[in-house]
Amino acid sequence: MGIFFTRIPLSRLFTEITYNSLQNIDWLFQKSFMDNESSRRRFVKNAATGISLLSLPALLQSKKTKDQKLNIVCVGGHPDDPESGCGGTLARFTAAGHTVVIIYLTRGEAGIPGKSHGEAAAIRTRESEEACKILQSKPVFAGQTDGDTLLNNDWVRTLQRLLDDEKPDIVFTHWPVDSHKDHQIASLLTIQSWIRSQNKFELYFFEVCTGEQTMIFKPSDYVDISITQEQKRKAVFCHVSQDPPGIYKCGHAAMEEFRGRELGVKAAEGFVRMTGMKNGNLIISP
Repeated sequence: MGIFFTRIPLSRLFTEITYNSLQNIDWLFQKSFMDNESSRRRFVKNAATGISLLSLPALLQSKKTKDQKLNIVCVGGHPDDPESGCGGTLARFTAAGHTVVIIYLTRGEAGIPGKSHGEAAAIRTRESEEACKILQSKPVFAGQTDGDTLLNNDWVRTLQRLLDDEKPDIVFTHWPVDSHKDHQIASLLTIQSWIRSQNKFELYFFEVCTGEQTMIFKPSDYVDISITQEQKRKAVFCHVSQDPPGIYKCGHAAMEEFRGRELGVKAAEGFVRMTGMKNGNLIISP
């Protein structure tokens, strides 16, 4: 079973065969290379990982060593956002031996009625740490305050430093058109960091509670999470204070099923790939 990213190269994916910048999330997870020169798609496999990828032609191509690992970062507004938005995809990366870091913009200080900000932050920090154990990822807390997040040059520089520390190949964050201000700010800070970064990473947007929070979201890429769906669910259910059944009731179960139907698998997560800043420029190597 492979990760299916239709229309994407996830930058420098894991293979000695081809390095596809996340503009093509080219998940090179299996070692047989199939080239469909219908000019629109390339199917690449790397048997070592058992993950297949369907994508547009690779934007960047170069030989990569078999044992190279990718650095994946996910930026979320609050604890539980990364897990619910792309937990299945993050689990696929860690299962393939790649490094995953989750940056929480806030600690969810305003997220537990009847608790002070300090009390809520302590509870939700523990929940995040437990969720990250399940996803085999590292939690990082950026230091903003739930419900009072800021978008300014200082915070752009702060997030950029946090991202630079991780040297990401691929970054996931919220889709910017969202009813929650903290989600918007997490997204915009990440976009600005991407624009200003000297070491360009591939940027993808995920969805949360589509229709209620995320709006006008039309995926360009998909990842098959059929084999990590339960692992994702366990990570989400670590956030006991946030009523995990309610998280799924707001649409995540339906989203996973519907994105799966779009891809032709049991369950999937959808993403929008960022283009611009020379991303999206098709380069054909000799």
